[in-house]
Amino acid sequence: MTQDISSQDANNSPKQRKAVALISGGLDSLLAAKVVQEQGIHVEGINFYTGFCVEGHTHAIRKKDKDKQKRNNSLWVAEQLGIKLHIIDISEEYKDIVLNPKHGYGANLNPCLDCKIFMVNQAQAWAWAEENGFDFIITGEVIGQRPKSQRKETMPIIARESGADDRLLRPLCAKNLMPTLPEREGWVNREELYDFSGRSRKPQFELAKKFGFEDFAQPAGGCCFLTDANYSKKLADLWDARGERRYELDDIMLLKVGRHIRPKKNFKLIVSREEGENNFLRGYKKQFTSIHTVSHGGPLTLLDGEFDKDDIRLAAQIAARYSGGKNAEQVTVQVENYNGTSYVMDVPPMPADEVKQEWHV
Repeated sequence: MTQDISSQDANNSPKQRKAVALISGGLDSLLAAKVVQEQGIHVEGINFYTGFCVEGHTHAIRKKDKDKQKRNNSLWVAEQLGIKLHIIDISEEYKDIVLNPKHGYGANLNPCLDCKIFMVNQAQAWAWAEENGFDFIITGEVIGQRPKSQRKETMPIIARESGADDRLLRPLCAKNLMPTLPEREGWVNREELYDFSGRSRKPQFELAKKFGFEDFAQPAGGCCFLTDANYSKKLADLWDARGERRYELDDIMLLKVGRHIRPKKNFKLIVSREEGENNFLRGYKKQFTSIHTVSHGGPLTLLDGEFDKDDIRLAAQIAARYSGGKNAEQVTVQVENYNGTSYVMDVPPMPADEVKQEWHV
């Protein structure tokens, strides 16, 4: 191999190369960064906040998740690697990827291929990457692991359309692909990279064991609500009800919480399922009309859409159905408008068999 003259400094000693690793918080990005780091490359991480990430948010709210660790997995990965992590809020820019994916959606409303192109492009275009002399980008992609974005034929699309070209290195499956610039120039040793492929996680688990990683995010890899069928159904329902494809950050946060019940096209209820969700939804009482039971313990319910007094009464009956008074003749509820005015009314709880299955979003 020819010597890379540009990789030497004035003292004729090798220049330490620098790489940016896309850190999702999953096992693959942890391993990919570690493999390159082991070759003496200076690695720093980037984590992009889109608003759709699973970790932390619902685990912190729901009682059933009380035993799950409350941690930011991308920060934890950076700690394990001993690297600096840059967290970038791209929630506004990311809207166009969700709403208008050039390469379409996956099984649900997940624009995985466009997402990966966008993420790599953000890393490539980020001002400090050039200003601070970063030489290439690392991702934890594995050929065949994800049906939409991680196929052999889509890997070149990501590299080309992101602008990274052959400065994009995928250490876990590099031997299944053409050598990239970091490999050809000898910045990294191709022989010390891997040839993982397919959906089996066994090779990753074995490599994690080799590196001494016993505690990592489960499921390994991926943390996006858009890959979840139930969440995507709620998002599609939101767009349909509004008659347009748009969303705000509060919308995507609320889609993660409570029962979503749409008894009529013009409005829906968001009904908390436990105390943690009650507390979370309480923070939205100044943005939504809310209902809570007074005579019995019960959920806090938000109303989203346009509704009249008859609709509010219907919503109150449904909310009462999920209260401690579900078998009572009457339940007293307080209806509070987002402007702070309120009133009390008595309603008969809706029988369980009258809450139609098709109302549940």
